[in-house]
Amino acid sequence: MHGAAAETLAIVLLALTLAVAVLRPRGLSEAVVAVPAALVLVASGVVPLDAATQRLREIGPTVGFLAAILVFGHLCAEAGVFDYLGSLAARASHGSAPRLLVLVVVIAAAVTAVLTLDATVVLLTPVVLTTAARLGVSARPYAYACTRLANSASLLLPVSNLTNLLAFTASGLSFGRFAALMVLPWLVACAAEWLGLRLFFRRDLSDSVATPVQDRPPAPRFALTVLAVTVAGFVVTSTLHIAPAWAAVAGCVALLVPRAVRRDVHPMRLVGEASPGFCVFVLALAVIVDAVTRHGLATELGRLVPSGTQLPALLLLAGLAAVLANLVNNLPATLALIPLVAGSPAAVLAVLLGVNIGPNLTYAGSLATLLWRRLLLERDRPRAAEFHTLGALTVPPILLLATVSLWAALRVVGV
Repeated sequence: MHGAAAETLAIVLLALTLAVAVLRPRGLSEAVVAVPAALVLVASGVVPLDAATQRLREIGPTVGFLAAILVFGHLCAEAGVFDYLGSLAARASHGSAPRLLVLVVVIAAAVTAVLTLDATVVLLTPVVLTTAARLGVSARPYAYACTRLANSASLLLPVSNLTNLLAFTASGLSFGRFAALMVLPWLVACAAEWLGLRLFFRRDLSDSVATPVQDRPPAPRFALTVLAVTVAGFVVTSTLHIAPAWAAVAGCVALLVPRAVRRDVHPMRLVGEASPGFCVFVLALAVIVDAVTRHGLATELGRLVPSGTQLPALLLLAGLAAVLANLVNNLPATLALIPLVAGSPAAVLAVLLGVNIGPNLTYAGSLATLLWRRLLLERDRPRAAEFHTLGALTVPPILLLATVSLWAALRVVGV
């Protein structure tokens, strides 16, 4: 199948796949439609079999890392890491709601950078909400901090986000150089997110009177040590050109050893924590996006992608990536845009700013945001108007500041 028919089929299947992933009717897995859609595109010749196979080989290691780090994050949670962090934040706030917001932003930024945005959304958010309830403060600013930092704070490391892993491969940068270039945009974005939340929720933060919590769970020293060593392992494996998934797997094994001694290992639960449905969805989505770009989208986007790495070009790239992320979700946007700028580290990182910060504008911009919203209880779930108003007021200036910071970092650090 070729021409307009192939383009139409690819677009329709992409739209259907994203609709199911966003809406999750009756709790269906994202893969329920994505896998058949990918098979139809291959069977009909819209995507040649060898091209689909090559695409899966390229993205396979990235998805493998995603599965490993999801399991690692859950093991850290079961070891008490997140409960301990929540307790530290509660005690360090000294009964101040604004100070608690600062601490939540810092913790969410760190967790996102080290354990990916999924850990912040799935594992940290419930702890933060429980902490807010125990302190007697409004949960709204802290709930928003988790989802917004899950996206914006995922800029720092190649392992912080699935979009980062895709961009890292195309950038040609080392792990250390990637982090060195992104640390300033990351700091600026995190600080700007805090300021936006502080101003937008000033009434919640000024009217609430918190009650200090006295009890504190013991520090999970072994888990925290394994976490630190695993993060160091990401750097080492990248330097040795070894897939970072192996460092994550080693971290999982280290955390499982004492549990195995206690006979407290449940293999099927570990498989479930790896989110196999979502991993398969990512693989199938890569084939679907390849079909759309192969039959028209790449050409149209190519006309919009600016040349050069000066500040105006970087701003246009980041803006284009943000718009596309909110139209079709940030993962398909990354898959579509990264091949067009591969080989230019500056351009790749500008796209990454757009697909990581931009999704805070709408619910549909990021699957992590949609998951966050589904996990919240009805009383904690934000109103759509409030969510999108906050996004409209803050995303454009944060994206602008982060892009200018990237431009400055490129001038200082170089590529």
